[in-house]
Amino acid sequence: MMSQGWTRRGFLGRTATAGVVALAGSLVLSACSSTDTAEGDTLAKAKEAGTIKVGFANEAPYGFTDANGELTGQAPAVARAVFEKLGVPKIEGVLSGFDGLIQGLSAGQFDVVAAGMFINPERCANAAFSIPDYTTKSAFLVADGNPKGVKTFEEIKSSKASLAVLSGAVEKGYATDAGVPEDQIQTFDTQDNLLRAVNDGRVDAAALTDISLNDLVSKNPDSKVEVTPGFTPVSGGEPVVSAGAFVFRKGDDTIREAFNAELKKLHENGEWVELVEPFGFGEQNVPGPEVTTESLCQG
Repeated sequence: MMSQGWTRRGFLGRTATAGVVALAGSLVLSACSSTDTAEGDTLAKAKEAGTIKVGFANEAPYGFTDANGELTGQAPAVARAVFEKLGVPKIEGVLSGFDGLIQGLSAGQFDVVAAGMFINPERCANAAFSIPDYTTKSAFLVADGNPKGVKTFEEIKSSKASLAVLSGAVEKGYATDAGVPEDQIQTFDTQDNLLRAVNDGRVDAAALTDISLNDLVSKNPDSKVEVTPGFTPVSGGEPVVSAGAFVFRKGDDTIREAFNAELKKLHENGEWVELVEPFGFGEQNVPGPEVTTESLCQG
């Protein structure tokens, strides 16, 4: 049976449908309250209240609700651990479409985005990112045995393999930059449909991040597919560094800097890996010292 998770639109163009707002459970999904940072320090107010609102987009394994309606995923797990160390024992989830997360943050509907959002210059112009939380690579979903032997977008081109990509995701751009012709590329609207297309033999491969694809396969163990080793794509002749982070309002420096200090400790002492392993992340996803928010914001 195919999974019913929400799609991850690469790291630039993800969206969520309006129907997701019907999620039930103890998680608070209302976006009606706001925090005015002009009235006081956000971290100080969170400590006083004992809770902080975090925005998420309901996308596994990054930030989503489980069968009981509880907020879980890689980003909420890390955020929860960091805020506990900062004296804020509870995080309260506020659901948003992915494309509305930064707008909701700016409007004060929540105080931090915990959704695995990738750092890029356009977003940096409108919000302030934490230090990189994780890095990931691209990969292909292929039939068992990888019949075409593809491991890069260049090999998709040379083998004339048909390629599935998600609508609005960056993988199509990576493919065309590598010279893959348009008639080799098919666009689908969800991760499940990517999986079906490969499983049914309608396409030779589907491109997405290795984390997303491994999560998809783990939830569909009866599918006759596998994930190729992760690789770094090239765009405009340069390797693409894909790094996700937490997002704060511009000017909310106290909370962002305090968050950064604790997140850095988690990376260095090994606790981060323990927190994220249940969601398919590992030591290989810890950002290296050369991966910085400043460089990613510059593009």
